[in-house]
Amino acid sequence: MGDKPPGFRGSRSWIGCVEASLCLDHFGGPQGRLCHVPRGAGLQGELERLYSHFAGGGGPVMVGGDADARSKALLGVCLGPGTEAYVLVLDPHCWGAPKNPSELQAAGWVGWREVSTAFDPSSFYNLCLTSCNSKKQLPTLD
Repeated sequence: MGDKPPGFRGSRSWIGCVEASLCLDHFGGPQGRLCHVPRGAGLQGELERLYSHFAGGGGPVMVGGDADARSKALLGVCLGPGTEAYVLVLDPHCWGAPKNPSELQAAGWVGWREVSTAFDPSSFYNLCLTSCNSKKQLPTLD
């Protein structure tokens, strides 16, 4: 796409949510809407937006941070009474075909995490909220 130095291609360097959003747009994938959260503690204030995103049929939310370098994908939100809230977190490094959902949970690849402990309060986070709608129409094969 031209946004990285020539040595990036073929390297083992990682991209973040901003670059992932640019790739989705460039290659005609699902639309990615970015949301910057200055501190992990501020994620509590984004829960309604995330809930609406998923309730409206939105796709996975890619999550990247600075001090918290463990990438995550959010698959759902559960809002409880008061400030109690959970996010369904998928480790994007998961690979292979599990026999069943319990296998994924037992291996720690996916699970519900309390928002107050799932994110580093001092790290910033970029969220890329994906939608099923693509901005670009891919060419059809006739």
